[in-house]
Amino acid sequence: MGAGCGAKSGGHPLPEPPKVAACEPGVPGGRLVLSVLGNPRTFNPVLAVDNPSDAVARLLFSSLVTVNMETQEAEPGLAESWSVAPDQKTWTFKLRKNLRWSDGQPLTADDVVFTWNEVMYNPRYNRLTYDLFRGDGKNFEVTNVDDLTVKVVTPEIFAPFLEYFGSVAILPRHILGAAVASGRFLEAYAVTNNPRTIVGSGPFRLKEFDSQRMVVLERNPEYWEVDKKGQRLPYFDEVQLDLTTSPIELESLFFNGKSAAFETIKPEQAWAFQQAAANGKFRLIDLGVGVQRDFFWFNQNTGSDKHGKPFVDPVKSKWFRDRRFREAISCAINRARIVKDVYNGHAQPVYAFLSADNKKWNNPGIANYSYNPQKARALFTELGMTNRAGDGRMVDAGGHPVEFTMVSSSENPIREAIAVRLADDLKQFGIVMHYDAEPFPKMLERINETMDYESACMGFGGGGLDPASQMNVLMSGAPLHQWFPSQRTPATDWERKIDVLMTDQMHTLEFDRRKRDFDEVQAIWANEMPMICIAAPTTEAGIRKDIGNVRPSIASAYHVTWNVEELYFKR
Repeated sequence: MGAGCGAKSGGHPLPEPPKVAACEPGVPGGRLVLSVLGNPRTFNPVLAVDNPSDAVARLLFSSLVTVNMETQEAEPGLAESWSVAPDQKTWTFKLRKNLRWSDGQPLTADDVVFTWNEVMYNPRYNRLTYDLFRGDGKNFEVTNVDDLTVKVVTPEIFAPFLEYFGSVAILPRHILGAAVASGRFLEAYAVTNNPRTIVGSGPFRLKEFDSQRMVVLERNPEYWEVDKKGQRLPYFDEVQLDLTTSPIELESLFFNGKSAAFETIKPEQAWAFQQAAANGKFRLIDLGVGVQRDFFWFNQNTGSDKHGKPFVDPVKSKWFRDRRFREAISCAINRARIVKDVYNGHAQPVYAFLSADNKKWNNPGIANYSYNPQKARALFTELGMTNRAGDGRMVDAGGHPVEFTMVSSSENPIREAIAVRLADDLKQFGIVMHYDAEPFPKMLERINETMDYESACMGFGGGGLDPASQMNVLMSGAPLHQWFPSQRTPATDWERKIDVLMTDQMHTLEFDRRKRDFDEVQAIWANEMPMICIAAPTTEAGIRKDIGNVRPSIASAYHVTWNVEELYFKR
């Protein structure tokens, strides 16, 4: 535990110009209490990869650019404006005048340069995203032209520059410079530090930390945003994060009114939350289809293990690599039944690589291979797959029984329930699908290392809004190109085409050109179906009825509190 930071309570005069929030003016005051599952491991934003640490760090730090999670567009943050030169590689950011850290010290371009050149571009400190901010094997050149101006030159045109570079938390040189110089940065901003030494530029600053119990944050008097009346944000005096040990406790605290928001209601929780909401305890918000999607795919890897044995039986490999087989399987799946039985209606059938919540980049005009038994049978027949013996079992043209094994996680009841229904759907066509449930680590080992599997079912989601966040799945040489990862050269013409399109969209700042390229990528992917989409759970969230300026967003993990600096108690 410890006292608050040492800056005077009223803060310095507002920066010039302050950012003006789009929200309606609210009423200052009060303590917002939220619950978090787990204990934060660090208050250092570079290291805050676990959910509890991120839940705190997001409130303590700011970046040059913010992403409005409602509009999904980049907006000014610490930088009041930016521009890019005709070469599309030279960017200039103009900081707001008189920005201050939470301890009252000036925040300048020098802090931005320090953040990048001494932390983000030190692979010892930045182990996670170091390679992300490089081009042609070189770092971005980050320099301060003057106290308010930062120039960044990228080695090549980098399409997601604003979302990626601009949203990195800026760090205070005057606090962390010594730790960086002495090699102690990884220990800096530890949870054992005195709270007043944790200095940032976000809407709140650390007031108190009681391990395993709670984190208390107080309003940062130096924050750089105001409402339309000129009132300095945030509205809440304090935010308290109660640390919980189980999902059941998390739910209980919310139901009992001891937590103001519940960010993500899972399908299996929906009924209980609907009943509680009907009793007037809170506001239930339907966010629609989320980023999570259920897929399954066939192993199309043509390689062999160290003993020369093919990863996949050549007979089955021939089926798996024929798009007509994948289309037939897709048309044989009754997704509506899976949505009803597995998700109790709290999901939607999906056919696309990209979730519909990504309004900016989603291509709604893709092919849709939905439940169509007649078409499935016609395709199987075209492939020479028939019930030749009349015993209810399908065989291929060579007389081989059409059967395969699906691997998934034994720790996920949703996946098991999906597998049971997939097997039942395919049984109607005489296809036998065996289900092999594995502990999650073992399943990943088989999929990513030994390649010892025929098909797999998993859920995918997350990543940024920009197409660049999908490069590690879509590019043929990428490790998460699950159906055939880390290819030395594209195995098919359509994968080669996707490589070309994804590379092209990364090297232009013209949105229309990028959208055209990525729309085509989504169309190719939907037509080829290297991963067969099943369903996407719908997402709900809950929040106290007396909180104003709630602007729900499916694009943020913090569905109802992503704009916490704008929230207030109506009174």
